[in-house]
Amino acid sequence: MWPFYTLSFALLTSLTASAIPPTQPHPQAVFEASASQDIIGIAKEGVGHFSEWSRATKKEFLVDWQASKESEWTIVQGNEGGDLDSMTAALAWAYHLRHSTQNTSSPIKAIALLQTPADALDLRPENKLALDNSKMTSGHEDLLTLDELPEDPETLSRKIRGIVLVDHAKPLRKWRNAKILSIFDHHIDRGAGPEAKPRIFEKTASCTTIVARQMLDELEKLPEEYHMPHELLELILSAIAIDSSGLTNSASTEEDVKTSARVLKRSNWAKRDLEDVMEDLDDRLSDAKKDLDHLGLRDLLRRDWKGDLVDTPSPNTPTVSLGFASVPYSMDAQIVKTEFKELFDWFAIHAAWTAEISVDISISLNKYKTRKNGEKKKIREIVLVVRDDVRIGQAQADSLFRVVYEALENEKSLGLQPWHRAHELGRRQMVWRHESDAGRKVIRPIVEDAVMAWD
Repeated sequence: MWPFYTLSFALLTSLTASAIPPTQPHPQAVFEASASQDIIGIAKEGVGHFSEWSRATKKEFLVDWQASKESEWTIVQGNEGGDLDSMTAALAWAYHLRHSTQNTSSPIKAIALLQTPADALDLRPENKLALDNSKMTSGHEDLLTLDELPEDPETLSRKIRGIVLVDHAKPLRKWRNAKILSIFDHHIDRGAGPEAKPRIFEKTASCTTIVARQMLDELEKLPEEYHMPHELLELILSAIAIDSSGLTNSASTEEDVKTSARVLKRSNWAKRDLEDVMEDLDDRLSDAKKDLDHLGLRDLLRRDWKGDLVDTPSPNTPTVSLGFASVPYSMDAQIVKTEFKELFDWFAIHAAWTAEISVDISISLNKYKTRKNGEKKKIREIVLVVRDDVRIGQAQADSLFRVVYEALENEKSLGLQPWHRAHELGRRQMVWRHESDAGRKVIRPIVEDAVMAWD
């Protein structure tokens, strides 16, 4: 946990908060204050309505599970990458469902589920910083994480009232038995949950924008508005800010701006300028997000991991486990992070991690910047590895590797070039370098289509 505290104290000593009235705390001041919230190794209980609600909801859910009342619960879940957008959207909608129906004849019990294990949450320092700012309990004890579910999702999904997907177009295979009640996503519609309501797919920088807009629209139509804690409002602003680069990047839309302005008016920063607040939040969260040098290779692979089972037409291997990692370091820089600082050690650590989570085929998407002729250039790498010890034998693994290899090579828009050490790679291993803007949203469908057609 040291890196977060180092970051926060660095901000405290290097930046000076603007002089503003105590009733209008500056985002910077709040973020800096979070550095002293807890003592290392000792959990500090969160303060404020949002933390208390989250902790009480988690307890109630577990009590009801013990009493076999799972059918009363709606689980709001984001994607397994667990970024700030996915986490915030889930928390916001779960809070809204509970509070908007509490005085009706059909109150809804809802809880946000973070589809990452608890020990992986701090691999995203920006999440920790934002949660500390929202006065949540240290150690994330207020939040329900995947490893805290008292029952396997395959089983639990049959018992609960249903699921709501946020920042996620379709449920993971382990949740396929659950009824999809609503979907909010800013990616491509994958056809899941055709009867879900609301069912919103819209291009915005942040999925939290879509959820917050719907939340405020419904809130303002209620006979009497429920209490909206400022900690949640500021968490929402944080999620939108980091995904939109403070409302300035090309992905930012009019809806991101309008919704942020509506949220800001209800927050403790209401009298501040929207542009200033969002820029300030983005600066601090982005600085935190980059504070990853302390992470080893295994943690880098799992900090932004997305994977699922994929059906194939093969009668011998009808299901394949496929996973994607996103790593903000070059392959060469990752190798230096291994114990022996050698290529073989990268693949040994990678193999141990993928064996632990039973993955057959994995793709690591690396991105970094290099300087050429005085200008920064964005470089990406694709690392393809197929295993033969989980569900498939060597011959099948060889065949699957060739299929995915050719699918990527044949996508000319990527402009793939073999990595400079590709000649040293082992069996069913390949690393490419490219300079296109294609990230996981582009690469994943190419790989999934190839796997689903493999026979």
